[in-house]
Amino acid sequence: MDIAAIEGSINSVGYGISVIGAGIGVGLVFGMGMQAIARQPEARGPLQTNIFLGFALIEALAILGFVLAFAI
Repeated sequence: MDIAAIEGSINSVGYGISVIGAGIGVGLVFGMGMQAIARQPEARGPLQTNIFLGFALIEALAILGFVLAFAI
């Protein structure tokens, strides 16, 4: 077994761990956002904007992890 195959496997494991973190982050953002909207329905607009912004940032980090898993 050569070093390149082992390094590719380690990169895949690292990406898998980063995806787990992104999944937890997305769950927290949407869960807390829905809870905030339930408590203050009149503030739905600004809260929804912040929810989508948080979702976009978390997904950007997950995509960055995907790119770096194959770049090294």
